[in-house]
Amino acid sequence: MLPSLRRLHRLRPIAAATLRRTAAPSRPPLPPPPKLLHFIPFSSSSATPLSKPVLCKASEYEVEKRGGGGIAEEIDEGIVEHVRQGSDTDAYAAIELALDSVVKVFTVSSSPNYFLPWQNKAQRESMGSGFVIPGRRIVTNAHVVADHTFVLVRKHGSPTKYKAEVQAVGHECDLALLSVDNEEFWEGMHFLELGDIPFLQEAVAVVGYPQGGDNISVTKGVVSRVEPTQYAHGAAQLMAIQIDAAINPGNSGGPAIMGDKVAGVAFQNLSGAENIGYIIPVPIIKHFIAGIEEKGKYVGFCSLGLSCQPTENSQLREHFHMRPDTTGVLINKINPLSDAAKVLKKNDVVLSFDGVPIANDGTVPFRNRERITFDHLVSMKKPGEKAILKVLRDGMEHEFSISLQPLQPLVPVHQFDQLPSYYIFAGFVFIPLTQPYLHEYGEDWYNTSPRKLCEKALRELPNKAGEQLVILSQVLMDDINTGYERLSEIQVKKVNGVEVENLKHLCSLVEGCQDESLKFDLDEGRVIVLNYKNAKLATSRILKRHRIPSAMSTDLIDEQAADQQMESACVR
Repeated sequence: MLPSLRRLHRLRPIAAATLRRTAAPSRPPLPPPPKLLHFIPFSSSSATPLSKPVLCKASEYEVEKRGGGGIAEEIDEGIVEHVRQGSDTDAYAAIELALDSVVKVFTVSSSPNYFLPWQNKAQRESMGSGFVIPGRRIVTNAHVVADHTFVLVRKHGSPTKYKAEVQAVGHECDLALLSVDNEEFWEGMHFLELGDIPFLQEAVAVVGYPQGGDNISVTKGVVSRVEPTQYAHGAAQLMAIQIDAAINPGNSGGPAIMGDKVAGVAFQNLSGAENIGYIIPVPIIKHFIAGIEEKGKYVGFCSLGLSCQPTENSQLREHFHMRPDTTGVLINKINPLSDAAKVLKKNDVVLSFDGVPIANDGTVPFRNRERITFDHLVSMKKPGEKAILKVLRDGMEHEFSISLQPLQPLVPVHQFDQLPSYYIFAGFVFIPLTQPYLHEYGEDWYNTSPRKLCEKALRELPNKAGEQLVILSQVLMDDINTGYERLSEIQVKKVNGVEVENLKHLCSLVEGCQDESLKFDLDEGRVIVLNYKNAKLATSRILKRHRIPSAMSTDLIDEQAADQQMESACVR
């Protein structure tokens, strides 16, 4: 986790129409989009201040990996690096390549209001970048089109905007694929090819449409670091490339070009630091696209479901019977829904992953004298693919074959492109706990949101599939619930003595109640008791008073209808 003073920002700017509204200093800022603790994305709210574009100072020397024009070479353990001065030729080539490849993306979006889940917030306009790849597809960032209602794209040098459809979105990896049906759009377009992971100090050119102008922009820089990084949009820990090129809001989704191929996709920067930007590397892009081509939809990134601890302390290693030449990481916690929970145990030491030894700090070898956390090896596996883990248990080594799958947390980290679930009964608003709900408390939500709910959201694991933490978020006042108005922002444990599994289960327990009284057992031992018949009648007038169209969200209505159809079929 990065210090709170340095925060990762997504790079989507507000649109020109919204820029004019930022001049009103008295207007309070709107809450930012959903984000992870310490990682604050750029907001498209009308009160978001725009930072000045940062010029990237051209580096004096840049490393060229693939030979040609070398003026100096240094031999170090068999590694030959060709260094040449200047990169103007590469920048000019990138410009020529990008003119017919990079597009500007215009998005109209509307995010849900998690405090009032039956409503949406006001729509907003934003802009980003994208580029075309073989198959007549456009690659951009997921946060550029998140919660979209309408998307347009425009080619360089063209005044025409074309309607685009979002084919697939991967919010964890912050990538999206767009398609354009208009044949006119594709005339003269050049498809970019995906390249390789660049080596340190290799030159890249970032192309896009950042704030400060309407035309295409190119900035130069070099690769500074390659390692897993927290993705601000989806809160996933995936490989990213750090570069020193100036990346500003609006660059999101634009390509970083090395030679004549794409080295990555610009997506976020680090505030509080000079010229530190991040691009999504090619292996992540290829994994995203391959999953869509094979399954027809985004499949996600795999996880072992393990929480591990380094074993760098010699006393800790001795306690768990690790020999001096043995290296690995200690398992502290296992996700009960993972395949690893069937064979691994707490206090096992993971020694290797698919034959690759894991160091005591959790890293594995990566390229030339570089190291990377072994999570990267896990994330590059396809869903359903197996991995061989060598484990030390009570001084004995074992090998286990474990199937890998994407795992969902108990409390969702994000819920883009979908409406929140809710259920209202007698003025009590029940919702599943999500991090976007906590984010509604503001940028400092970790400190301002309800402490117990925040702790549960960040630490608790699911015990079975489909489990949710259902909370009573607020009370819409009425005679029926007088005296209960302070019982909000608290978890619902039971309904009439039955433990609540998820919001759908709570809804079915309430709707199917046959008793005279309805009892809710809440966290901290709190209790709500209602006369069921009177509460049922009160629900209708409360909904009418607050102009709420339905007592439950669309997903619950659809599930209820499906259950009723199934019951009818069984009776027949």
